[in-house]
Amino acid sequence: MFHLLFIGDSGVGKTCMINRFSDDSFSTSKIATIGIDFKIRTIELNGKKVKLQVWDTAGQERFHAITTSYYRKANGIVLVYDITDVKSFENISRWLRNIDENASEDVVKMLIGNKCDMADRRAVSRERGEKIAADHSIRFLETSAKGNINIDTAFYEIAGDILER
Repeated sequence: MFHLLFIGDSGVGKTCMINRFSDDSFSTSKIATIGIDFKIRTIELNGKKVKLQVWDTAGQERFHAITTSYYRKANGIVLVYDITDVKSFENISRWLRNIDENASEDVVKMLIGNKCDMADRRAVSRERGEKIAADHSIRFLETSAKGNINIDTAFYEIAGDILER
């Protein structure tokens, strides 16, 4: 079993990405995650069955103390920002510091720019996402939970990286 932790500002689409992956569902209703929630899905990877326990964290600052306690248990951490929200991207550096302070050294990280279906409202270029990922030697993808773009790819890639380690 691999523990994946999704972190990022409130409203970037963490819950929608997890629901798309685990249940193949998408909802436009915005209900903020309170504290932490999780979903489980078993996938096949390199001929092995891998159970992914995916932890969905609240993005609000007031839940920070609760969510950071899950960093240590994580095999992989997915940092999510919204490509239409510059502030959510600028906060990635703070989220990366949280990982450095609270997660194990060998945790696998991935950066995701979500909501790529909203290209007409894009505020963060793909190149900016790629650069911060390259600067921190982590994998980068753009996804859309609504359009089901790269959702499975993101989960399979981070699980594959964890399996390699």
